[in-house]
Parts: sequence; C-alpha cells; structure tokens
Amino acid sequence: MKLGFIGTGVMGKAMAGHLQKAGHELFVYNRTKSKTDELVANGAIWAETPQKVAESAEVIFTMVGYPKDVEEIYYGPQGIFQADVKGKVLVDLTTSTPTLAEKIYQTAKEKGADSLDAPVSGGDLGAKNATLTIMVGGDRAVYDKILPLFEIVGKTFNYQGTAGKGQHTKMANQIMIAGTMTGMTEMLVYANQAGLNLEQVLDTLAGGSASNWSMINYSPRILKEDFTPGFFVKHFIKDLKIALDEAKKMDLNLPATQKAYELYEQLAELGFENDGTQSLIKLFWHEGKKP
Repeated sequence: MKLGFIGTGVMGKAMAGHLQKAGHELFVYNRTKSKTDELVANGAIWAETPQKVAESAEVIFTMVGYPKDVEEIYYGPQGIFQADVKGKVLVDLTTSTPTLAEKIYQTAKEKGADSLDAPVSGGDLGAKNATLTIMVGGDRAVYDKILPLFEIVGKTFNYQGTAGKGQHTKMANQIMIAGTMTGMTEMLVYANQAGLNLEQVLDTLAGGSASNWSMINYSPRILKEDFTPGFFVKHFIKDLKIALDEAKKMDLNLPATQKAYELYEQLAELGFENDGTQSLIKLFWHEGKKP
C-alpha cells in the first residue's frame, strides 16, 4: 500500500519505520528534512510538501506537535486539502482538539475522503517497540479498514466513536497521566527525604497497587539523571491545556489536573520545556540531582 507520513519526530519516525519495514511504500514529509534522512535511506520517498504526500499516498498519517500545526498541514496553502484526496484516508495521530478533528472529518467528507482522529499514547518507547495505545474516532467502517496498519505500530487500539471521540479519549488518558506523574515525583521526593533506598522502594511498589506506567518507565530515568524526552514537557502542557479547556466546556472542575498543569508551566518557565516529562523532579531536586 502507498502510505504517507507527515511528521517524523521522536515518535513519528519510529512509527513510519515500522510501516516501512512491513513492506509498505512510504512517502514522507517533515519541516526539518534531515529528520526523514534515515527513512529515505531505507527507501522512503521524500515529498516537498504535505500536499505532495497526499497526492502520492492512499492513506496519509500525520503526527505533528500542536493543533496549529495540524491546521497548517491540512488547510495551509501547500496542505493536504490542496490535493485531490477523493477516496483516500487521512489519519491524524497528533494529540489535538476534538473540535479540529470534527472539522477535518467534515472537510474530508466534502472532498470524498475519510478521516480518523487517532491520537496515541506510549511515548518514545511505545513508538520504538510498536506497543502504542491508539484511540480512534471517526466512522467504524474506516477504522476497520485501517486496523491492520494500527496493528503494525500499536498494541492496544479501540474504536471510541464518532469524529473527535479519539481526541476526547486521549484527554482522559492525559488527565490520568497527570496524576501518575505528580504522584511518582512526590513519591521519590518523600522516599528520598525519609532516607529510603530508592531502588528498593521502586522494586517494592512495582509489585503492589501503587505500580503504574509512569513509575516503571520514568523513575529509572530520573535516578540516572536522564531527562531526554520520550514526551516533551511543552507538549504535555499543550495536552493538559486542551483537557482543561474541554472540561470547562462541559462545566467540569478538575483541580488535580489544573495543579499538574501549573507545575509543568513552572517547569517550562525554568527553561525545561524541551526536557522529558520526568524532569518534573527538577522542581524539587536541583537539576534533577538527588540530594
């Protein structure tokens, strides 16, 4: 199958690579062309614009940073919708707004195409290991058609409902992660201050009800003072802002999520917006170094 992939950053590159290794013909675009070099060296075809990708591929995946980036690659002067997309499927993997997902769905329908909003969770490790969780909104028949491709890059995938429901599910996911990240961070701070052996604490907690993905995957990085981004602080702030905005529309008050958002905003203001989300520990430990 001829596939397009727009956005080959930390996660997109790994996902595109899995699709390529599965034998699909791949057309790629990224604002920073060098980020596609490895894929091109392995046989992918570079396209100059998102429009060119859409003209060449049957299914076009997009994986970019912010809703404004999604808007640009779909509706910009050299965007996907400048191409004839009739009969094609557009799959946005970006964590974006439900409203924009619904807009893309309607435009695609008007142009004779289909679209899915399919945000993912699992970070860089999930992308590299093809164990991502994929949350999908759109038409069920289109989901069923694209499912074999999701199976190449992910481990857990569910159809959540109509357009925008994939994005709403991702917001629920990020709300949960906000709690586990703040809990994991404060757990380490408390255990260290109490004079406990942190490795032993982690081994113990991993075997009980406190175990969670954030602790298992990020605590070891923190202890190694490894703050490379599996998921950027700046992107998590974006996601939590979307979640809080959507909650406000539904007359919901989410105080714990609001506090997590404020903590990550503080972290970004200190200059750590391009670190991984595990760098939240830097609000408590100078430069992330255990006292």
